[in-house]
Amino acid sequence: MSQTTKPESQLDSQLLLALPDNDYMRLRLDMRHLFFPLGQVIYESGGHLDYIYFPTSCVVSLLYTTEDGLTAEMGLIGNEGVVGIALFLGGDTTNNRAVVQIAGNALRMKATSLQEEFSRGGQFQYLMLRYTQALITQISQTAVCNRLHSLEKRLCRWLLLSHDRVKSDKLLMTHEFISNMLGGRRESVSLAARQLQDAGLIRYTRGEIVIFDRKGLETIVCECYQVVKEETDRLLGQGEKR
Repeated sequence: MSQTTKPESQLDSQLLLALPDNDYMRLRLDMRHLFFPLGQVIYESGGHLDYIYFPTSCVVSLLYTTEDGLTAEMGLIGNEGVVGIALFLGGDTTNNRAVVQIAGNALRMKATSLQEEFSRGGQFQYLMLRYTQALITQISQTAVCNRLHSLEKRLCRWLLLSHDRVKSDKLLMTHEFISNMLGGRRESVSLAARQLQDAGLIRYTRGEIVIFDRKGLETIVCECYQVVKEETDRLLGQGEKR
């Protein structure tokens, strides 16, 4: 079905744009636009989930924090995805935190409305399950990457994944926040960022990273980035439907 009646200038959730028009219009009645600042906690580990979120311009990190207070990123969600998959997988809590990594907008939907729509089956359920498979691939590959690859390669992967999810070469981000995402020391992240800057690939100033040479980052990054990108494109690309 044609997607041309949807207000793409106001809504940039790729999952929702892939829905048939009738499904989309029904769901929009139950959604509210929100703005999330950098560092906003959407939900805490073990907290009850009352809403599901469709990022439109923000980017959200799924983080795990150990008993010692160490933090590492499990997954990254932008306008290709949804935050709160536990709500349609049979649960209402999760063991990770969801924190806004890049400030921006999202659409919020009540858990009850989401579960009712999911139980209908059809295209919405199909897309939610396809996205879940893509997210599982990303989480699995992140675990491999954190164990086997250098911090410089992991930083490249993180920058490219973030760049894919925003419409700007400028990322508002501090080294401290990045170190929490990558599970590395702040000093190590600063060194890796400086190496990329010396190579002319990025520019880092306080609280801001500007990507100058994406192709250069792609030549340095480990295979984990491409594995995740190709699987996400395969599962969600071009509004794929049954």
